[in-house]
Amino acid sequence: MRHPVPYASAAKKATNVSLAEPLLAAAKELRINVSQAAEAGVAQAVAEKRAEQWVQENMEAFESSNVYVEKHGLPLAKYRMF
Repeated sequence: MRHPVPYASAAKKATNVSLAEPLLAAAKELRINVSQAAEAGVAQAVAEKRAEQWVQENMEAFESSNVYVEKHGLPLAKYRMF
C-alpha cells in the first residue's frame, strides 16, 4: 500500500548513499528516480521506528489495561450482542 511521502515538499539536502551496483543498475534501467525511492524508503523506516517507539512508550498503559480487563472483565460487556 503506497502512501504519499509527507516530506515531498520539504527542502532537500544532498547526501551520499551507497547502493549495491546491481540494484542501482536495475533502478536506472527501469527509470526509477533513486532519490525519490530512497526518500520514500527512509520515510517508511522513520514511520515504522516511530510506531515501535510509541508502543514501547505506552507499554505500561497497555499492560495496565490488560490487568484491569483480566480482573474486572470488559467494561460494558453486558451490552455485547455476541
